[in-house]
Amino acid sequence: MNTFFFGIYPYIALSVMFLGSIARYERDPFTWKTSSSQMLRRRHFVIASILFHVGVLVIFAGHLVGLLTPIWVFDMLHVSHGAKQILAMVAGGIAGVMALIGGGMLMYRRWTDPRIRLTSSFADIGILALLLVQLLLGLGTVPVSWQHADGHEMVKFMTWAQMIWTFQPGAADYVAGAALVFKLHIVLGLTIFLLVPFTRLVHIASGIFAPLRYLLLRPGYQIVRSRRASALPERDATVVKKPRIVAAKQPSAAE
Repeated sequence: MNTFFFGIYPYIALSVMFLGSIARYERDPFTWKTSSSQMLRRRHFVIASILFHVGVLVIFAGHLVGLLTPIWVFDMLHVSHGAKQILAMVAGGIAGVMALIGGGMLMYRRWTDPRIRLTSSFADIGILALLLVQLLLGLGTVPVSWQHADGHEMVKFMTWAQMIWTFQPGAADYVAGAALVFKLHIVLGLTIFLLVPFTRLVHIASGIFAPLRYLLLRPGYQIVRSRRASALPERDATVVKKPRIVAAKQPSAAE
């Protein structure tokens, strides 16, 4: 099971995320949206959304940099493994609490407000619940990490992630002896990646690629896709203008 979840499952989850997102964008581009409920009730939405999104973005950036940056880079910058782990625990803990508070407010709002509840799909509520569980698991790793303040445990996860990313065999062996909370955190994180194409989480890619697309590839205008199978027939300009001219020449009731 360890080999499957930490040696095979990462490739399944990432493949479904990338290929599924591309397929959804090409097949149903009109569903590529956040389906925001701000218009239904603005109260408490802004502060909850800011706390949640800022916290999640900090956590995501921290995981991306912390796990995929080669170890020799930290050694070259004279950043010890222990210092890196303490920074990850402090920054990640603060961001995790922010995201958990904001996410909890969003869940309460979506679950208790009748109008928002009626417009929420099972996927909307389910993915938010999974994110909250993932945040709890992430915060649960902080006390365990304090027991390995030397940073060597963190190096194992870095090595695992970089071996997965570079398609090297034997990556699962590096997390075989890790605490259960770490394993659950990794598996649930991969599951959330797998569910991205089927939920509103696809809008994350829009925030990354949309500005580049319209600034570099299509500057000055926006592409709007139509669901029509064939183009509309062309209209004769004389036919369109003739009724307008006749109507303009007709006298009004006042005359």
